[in-house]
Amino acid sequence: MYAGVTFSDWALEPSIVVPLLLTAAWYAAGVRILWSQGGRRVVDSRAVISFAAGCAVLALALLSPLHEASERLFSAHMIQHELLMVVAAPLLILGKPAVVMLWAMPSQGRMLVAGAIRSSAWRDIWRAVSRPMTAWLIHAVVIWGWHLPVLFQAALRSDAMHGLQHLSFLASALLFWWAILHPRRQAALGLSVLFLFTTALHTGVLGALITFARTPWYPAYVAPATGWGPLEDQQLAGLVMWIPASLAYLVAALVIVRRWLSESEGSVVRAEAF
Repeated sequence: MYAGVTFSDWALEPSIVVPLLLTAAWYAAGVRILWSQGGRRVVDSRAVISFAAGCAVLALALLSPLHEASERLFSAHMIQHELLMVVAAPLLILGKPAVVMLWAMPSQGRMLVAGAIRSSAWRDIWRAVSRPMTAWLIHAVVIWGWHLPVLFQAALRSDAMHGLQHLSFLASALLFWWAILHPRRQAALGLSVLFLFTTALHTGVLGALITFARTPWYPAYVAPATGWGPLEDQQLAGLVMWIPASLAYLVAALVIVRRWLSESEGSVVRAEAF
């Protein structure tokens, strides 16, 4: 039991369950069609497992007893947010959902979408928002903005605002991880490492500010149903953002450094072969 919530208390909210199931079904249909046409090189089993894991993490964050606990505990709310941004988002991006879901569409619809994507207007917009610096800035503004007391308190009082908060966290994280994991040029991998490091830095600073605050930032959590007080709950929430979340960004940076070095070495070997 956690904050009076048993682990049998799953919140099967239709507004979350239905989109999640439809997304999973859409992705599965795309994989079936793509693989039937020999597309395993485009989307392999690792990508499918990654996407499935991302969906599972979304369900854990939004439907499990953790969601109910987040109504009472700031620390549970922080765990929920970090699952969305640091775990689910990169797993979903590694699943290559855009490619797979495009193949799940009827051929005529696929051609229409492909044509729209190739349009100069769309390409200009996407290039602008998907630049690593822009994606980094959007994600940072979303994280810091929603932790302002006035906005965070509003999300606690309103289901609509709460939903918008979760959606913006996930959407900005998906954009951020897409820009980080799919750079347009190999040289941009170095910038990806920089943006991961600075994200770990600024979220760590926010976590530290929350941890060492002398008064509760969010009065709605003044009476958590636990044995500790609101300030201890806030300190735990700050530590969640400060340490494990920052470590996740740093681990991702190390993985990209390894990939960067591997690709650089491969380029050198190919050049010497000629």
